[in-house]
Amino acid sequence: MSSLPELRVGVVGLGWMGQVHARALQRLAHHYLDAPLRPRLVAVADTVVDDRTHRTAAALGFEDVLTDWRHLVARDDLDLVCVAGPNLIHRDVGVAVAASGKHLWIEKPAGRNGAESREIAAAVEDAGVQSAAGFNYRNAPAVERAKELVAAGRIGTVEHTAVRFLADYAAHPDGALSWRFQDVAGSGVLGDLVSHATDLARYVVTDIGELVVDAATFIPERPEAVPGAMHYERGGGALGPVANEDYVNALLRFVDGSRGTLESSRVAVGEQCAYSIEVHGSHGALAWDFRRMGELRVCLADDYQDASWTTELVRPTDGELGAFQPGSGISMGYDDLKVVEAHRLVQSIAEGKPVGATVHDAATAAATVDAMLESARTRRWVAL
Repeated sequence: MSSLPELRVGVVGLGWMGQVHARALQRLAHHYLDAPLRPRLVAVADTVVDDRTHRTAAALGFEDVLTDWRHLVARDDLDLVCVAGPNLIHRDVGVAVAASGKHLWIEKPAGRNGAESREIAAAVEDAGVQSAAGFNYRNAPAVERAKELVAAGRIGTVEHTAVRFLADYAAHPDGALSWRFQDVAGSGVLGDLVSHATDLARYVVTDIGELVVDAATFIPERPEAVPGAMHYERGGGALGPVANEDYVNALLRFVDGSRGTLESSRVAVGEQCAYSIEVHGSHGALAWDFRRMGELRVCLADDYQDASWTTELVRPTDGELGAFQPGSGISMGYDDLKVVEAHRLVQSIAEGKPVGATVHDAATAAATVDAMLESARTRRWVAL
């Protein structure tokens, strides 16, 4: 039996992301032998509690299953609550968690808009608890390496950045009209993928200062979903209107004076998790693609013209790779990035200061999404 102090955990939402959080916490000690706390999965709350829910909860190691998140948050045997349910409950759960004195791990977007996200961040600040937000792509070792190269001036002065987050999960016109396509989501691809994309650009380069956006909804109606359906499933009912955007394209001006573009779609046929960032500087460049997570393409220490790209395989000393693999070329996976996220949150709780992405980063992403919605509506540049 470990002698480490326990971190007693509750999870709200036992869908895919709730399961990812639970697995990450269970795996923490496998990869970080010096982790200061030992997570224990005490309880999970979900609106759908059936035989499959109980079997999933048992397989993940939860001790108790509840049907109301309020009952979970009110418990006095929890130190941390993970919020992995639909967007429409994030504000209420996040604020309640912080107000109860518990630490918070919340998926992006924290709230459905900037106001809700700021409320959660303020509650965390007022309570003096620690938080983590689900910006897992910044945890990839190649992204950490890219950030180091930019900060060290290895590509010179940053001139322009291109970020693309393309997916096909909503490309089928018979995709179910789940909550993600309705007003209760707050926004469409903006809250889902663009919040990740803006955080990645901000993490590697710097803050976005101003932007102008075009948005479109290419599939205006979808068949109604069966109760509990995810946005990956087919609908079977009558057609209903889609309330938010499928696609956005943005021009960016960063606070350092550099420029950028951002494109994102949830209906891009032929694209699955095509998430990438490319940064060009005055005498170098770098590029990363999530689908080749362990690789960083670089153009360094060459002439200004006819320069060549090379591909670096991340090394165990880059980012957190050494906690997962012993050498270059052995890949990490999506779930591994969430283990890194869990580790940084546990460090935050143990040390009493933020480590990694926090709810304040989520509030910044939400403010950026708000600015993008305003720009698309008014057809003009908007300052953040």
